[in-house]
Amino acid sequence: MKLSQNEKSLLFSSTDIPDIFFTEYLPETKGDYVKVYFYMLFLSKYNKEIKINDLSKTLALDFPTVQDAIKYWEDKGILVKKTDGYTLADIQEMEVAKLYSPKVTSSPEDAIKNAQSQYRAKAIENINSQFFQGVMSPSWYNDIDLWFNKYGFDEQVMLALFNYAYDKRALHRNYVQATADAWSKNNIKTFNDLDAYFEKQEKRAGINNEIAKKLNLYRKLTTYEEEDIVKWTENYGYGMDIIEIALKNASAKNKVRFDYIDTLLTDWHAKELNSPQEVTTYLNSIKDKEKKTKQIEKVAYEYTQSTFDNLESLYDN
Repeated sequence: MKLSQNEKSLLFSSTDIPDIFFTEYLPETKGDYVKVYFYMLFLSKYNKEIKINDLSKTLALDFPTVQDAIKYWEDKGILVKKTDGYTLADIQEMEVAKLYSPKVTSSPEDAIKNAQSQYRAKAIENINSQFFQGVMSPSWYNDIDLWFNKYGFDEQVMLALFNYAYDKRALHRNYVQATADAWSKNNIKTFNDLDAYFEKQEKRAGINNEIAKKLNLYRKLTTYEEEDIVKWTENYGYGMDIIEIALKNASAKNKVRFDYIDTLLTDWHAKELNSPQEVTTYLNSIKDKEKKTKQIEKVAYEYTQSTFDNLESLYDN
């Protein structure tokens, strides 16, 4: 690949990195990818033709990592492939184009000016100062303004969204967007909605942990297992008092599997057993039937054996 810029004296030259790189790209980019970008930016000034293998050796990175880094910057539009190599795009020009694109964007000032209320504008500025030390990338202003309109979040929910991502050490656009989507799917609009959602999630986590502990599962439950538990607790309305009966039943039969436990609870739900007493009565009735069946089988066997013995003695005579 060939990277080009005007050649300068190495001793007295410097490589400029736009501030927008630090606010827009650095937080969500892997360190090795940043390393590759910086070195390519440096080489672009000297009209050097380089190969991936050269980058790998010079930067002490394995070959696949360099390949992935190049693909990453291509996808971002920063590294543009040409017939004779690559060109590094001007990220400042790229951001200006985004800001003033006629599609769905606006400048930071316009985003605040066009906010539905002074409280929304204040929320955006609070996000800037609290989570970005007052140097939030202009594109974040656009995204926040768009998320307000798309999801209908109130100002407290928007602040909570960024606080949540910050606490998770995942303050980058993809994570914030995914979290916003998840909250919206759970009908969160106000802070009261969010508070109820977190309370529900905490309750779910508590039940999941309790079930895993009782089953001696020293691992994270799978998505499918968690979905089963949601079905038992929220669709069937069962608490741990009934679920524990199923767990004990599965353990006694040496069938400690979620599919077997799910079969039990689904059967009880279909029979409209809604309390531990009803479940216990039902299970006892099954035991009584099994006991009577075994007694009948025993009597039948003893009768058959007696008849056979009588026949044997008849022939002996």
